[in-house]
Amino acid sequence: MLTNNTYILASSSKSRKLILQNCGLKFKQVRPLCNEELIKKSIKGKLKPTNIAKTLSYEKAKSISIKKNYFKHYVIGCDTLIYLDNKVFDKAKNMYEAQSKIIKLSGKTHKIVSGLTICKNGKKVWQTSETTSVKIRKLKPLQIEKYLKKTGKQILNSVGCYQIEALGPNVIENIKGDYFNVLGLPLFKLLNYISKIK
Repeated sequence: MLTNNTYILASSSKSRKLILQNCGLKFKQVRPLCNEELIKKSIKGKLKPTNIAKTLSYEKAKSISIKKNYFKHYVIGCDTLIYLDNKVFDKAKNMYEAQSKIIKLSGKTHKIVSGLTICKNGKKVWQTSETTSVKIRKLKPLQIEKYLKKTGKQILNSVGCYQIEALGPNVIENIKGDYFNVLGLPLFKLLNYISKIK
């Protein structure tokens, strides 16, 4: 990546870490210090999915940006969620919930939206969002059962209960939009902004 800056990724996501590593960005990963679930609970149903994702991405970035150790760094916050008919889906807590979620998404097109915020000196300096459409194939109960058996409990780390970088293509019919957004980070918009920072 054509930049000399070192960034802070305010996220504990392994997927986001790998995306930034693969594109050569210099960064340090730090777990956000905000209560994500409490914030989400307070705004869910009050804001549209895009604004929920933006709000959470900002709170993540700000929680690190206000710390003395990272005050002068650009801090990247990102939050990704999926929704169908404006209903936001949370992560499945167990395999039964994962099965129920895939049944609901089967044969339908849902949206993946990411909010992306960069903070510096405790203040927001840039924010955007990205939405990608994902269609899940029409699946029979036995197909879903076999799929979840192959994926195992690691699938619970995926909000949509599929991992496009792993076994996800077995249940996904197509995607329209940014592939990296499905992985959890709208990379092209991020790099486009970063390339302008001196």
